[in-house]
Amino acid sequence: MLSILKALGISRNPPVFILYTLDKHSRLSISERSSSSSLQPFVRPKTNLLTAMATTLINVSNRLPVTVKDGQITRSSGGLVAALEGLPKEQFAAKWIGWPGAAFDEESQRTVAQKLSGEYGSLPVFLSEEEVAGFYEGFSNSSLWPLLHYLPNFLRYEPAWWEQYQQVNELFAKKVLEIANPGDLVWVHDYHLMLVPAILRAAAPKFKIGFFLHTPFPAHEIFRCHPRRRELAAGILGANLIGFHAFGYLRHFCGSVRRILRLETELTHIATEDHTAALGVYPIGINALKFQETLESQAFRQRRQQFRHAHEGKRLIVSVERMDYTKGILHRLEAIDIFLSKRGQTDEARFIFVSVPSREGIEEYKHLVSEVESRVGQLNGKYGTLLGSPIHFIHGSIPFVDLCALYATADIAVVTPLVDGMNLVAKEFVGCQQENAGLLILSEFAGAAEELFNAIMVNPYDSAAVADAIEQALEMPIAERRSRALPMRDHVFRYDARHWARTFIKDLGSIAVDKPRTGAESIQELEQRLASLAATGKRVALFLDYDGTLREIEREPGAAIPTDAVISLLDCLGQKPNLEVTVLSGRSQSDLEGFLGNQPIRLVAEHGAAWRLPGSKEWERLDKNLNYSWKEKLLPILRNYQQSTPGSSIEDKHSSIVWHYRKAEEEFGAWKANRLTQELAALTANHPIKVIHGKKMVEVSALENNKGAVVKRVVEQDGTFDAVCCAGDDITDETMFELPIPNLFSIKVGPGRTQARFRVSDPQAFRQLLARVFMGKEKSKKAA
Repeated sequence: MLSILKALGISRNPPVFILYTLDKHSRLSISERSSSSSLQPFVRPKTNLLTAMATTLINVSNRLPVTVKDGQITRSSGGLVAALEGLPKEQFAAKWIGWPGAAFDEESQRTVAQKLSGEYGSLPVFLSEEEVAGFYEGFSNSSLWPLLHYLPNFLRYEPAWWEQYQQVNELFAKKVLEIANPGDLVWVHDYHLMLVPAILRAAAPKFKIGFFLHTPFPAHEIFRCHPRRRELAAGILGANLIGFHAFGYLRHFCGSVRRILRLETELTHIATEDHTAALGVYPIGINALKFQETLESQAFRQRRQQFRHAHEGKRLIVSVERMDYTKGILHRLEAIDIFLSKRGQTDEARFIFVSVPSREGIEEYKHLVSEVESRVGQLNGKYGTLLGSPIHFIHGSIPFVDLCALYATADIAVVTPLVDGMNLVAKEFVGCQQENAGLLILSEFAGAAEELFNAIMVNPYDSAAVADAIEQALEMPIAERRSRALPMRDHVFRYDARHWARTFIKDLGSIAVDKPRTGAESIQELEQRLASLAATGKRVALFLDYDGTLREIEREPGAAIPTDAVISLLDCLGQKPNLEVTVLSGRSQSDLEGFLGNQPIRLVAEHGAAWRLPGSKEWERLDKNLNYSWKEKLLPILRNYQQSTPGSSIEDKHSSIVWHYRKAEEEFGAWKANRLTQELAALTANHPIKVIHGKKMVEVSALENNKGAVVKRVVEQDGTFDAVCCAGDDITDETMFELPIPNLFSIKVGPGRTQARFRVSDPQAFRQLLARVFMGKEKSKKAA
């Protein structure tokens, strides 16, 4: 048994330790153990009358929505605060858990806690200066932050930081456990608290826990650099719902979970031993209401007029961001150098940089400030004239109304982070474009690039291209500028921060927290219930996979012809008046027709891309509206792997491409399959294509083609089945097992994690089970 996380103690009496482990099959399990080695139930306080009137949302973030400094409490106006303030008060009662932003002595802690709880609905987690240094400045921002932003060269790691990170995550989880009641929603935010979901899952498995990552999630090749990669991935997986800004981040997370924790993943969920974590994409938006109110205010109009007067005759180009090495500030200054060197009249363009101080206690940030200030000074000295300097640099915050006026006055915003989870500055600038129709130059590596489709997209590492984009934006006609800006502005205001929060919370609230389905329910119970249905003449639909379920897998796929036992079983089942039998397979139409064409049953080929109805000889394509042009682009990649992997082969179907490596040397074939899966997943990350690493094969197919969709279609069209039985052996069959169909009997054939309720050991045992239930004990022997 390999420990993922050492025992994490939550201060209770007796002490309780949460143990994260991987077994020899690399399966994740989380257990809770007291000091006496017996599991202890966690007793919640009773829900009072007030909280019973609305669902309680416990928001857990590194910082509270308020800052306490010098005895004064200042409310934050960030996007997260605005998002939750926009929730209907009659539906949700929000509570906040977080750090208040300063260290306090014991007496002051009691006073501050009472005031925050009573007046602001906030519960502080007090941290010492040592904890802040190790947890926040150390592990979170010197170790995790650079790695999540694809900058491993900035990564620093110290074991003491990791200890502090664990301890602080325990403190946050403990605070949640002190106030949470059954039925509450717990929403954990960001990379500072990656362990909290798993700690809560072990202590309170019935909680509905959401986790949202506000940064990018990097590719596995980057994330695996972290010394605590396994613990961090396992911690996030404690959530019921895991949210990301962009689909690519979700795919990267799945890739890391597959390779680091050896868990099977789907685009929509990841199943662990004790629960299923749903996955989703939720792009955050701006505080649209606050911007709208400001844009309509007299103060805004006055400041905008002042800015116009101050910069009269100038083309104003703005950059607003935190002072951070991920924001590409030095690369942007290089682009400005190139732009100014090419442009004759340097006095025409004026650049305004607003760089908000950030993490000033971290050494890398101190160096960055010094380097940026030096570079700005060099450029102003190089291109300045008697009429002024080309760059106005502000290292500090500016009032919100001034920010809006600056956005509204600017001709261009250059938002070119090297990588960014979303980048709300881009959306804020777009939201402030009314009369001016300013143009947005946006890094293609910002999450906002997936939504702000009319921006001028640039590679922030290509300084010459950024300089050309600035020139292009300055020369663009006003009509084209408006046609680009207005649709984006509508999008920004429609999908704002409140929409983001409502969508995530709705999805979290709709998740059913049931007993995990591990395939461990009694096979005797299954047999008895199916036999009862058969004996009373109830209509039953059987959906059966072929390879590995009805028929043993062969080293040579073509050798897996149906045996006498399979033919006898299907002959009998097909003649039962109250049974409707469907065999589903990833095989081609020709394979299934050759194997089972004489059987009076429904055949489904290529995971649901085509079917042949009972009694018919004609096949019908179910994927007529799908485009498979991607096959031509991906096939050469599979060819390369075939050439470099002796014993492998390619199967080119109508709806998919399959790389088989059953005949290859086992370890080498598995290694190549993992590499191929990673490469294909990266290439198809933003397309409706799924990459499946199944049993000795890697298959690329359209996302819409899956067995679950076929089962749902048949059941809904018929509408008279009393029960539905689905059986399969690999990941492609899980889409059947997770369907919300009444009286669904899901059966996993063979080992491995599954969502199925029941499990049989192998195809022979499964055939015998069907024969006993539907053919009688004597005939069941023929199914062997």
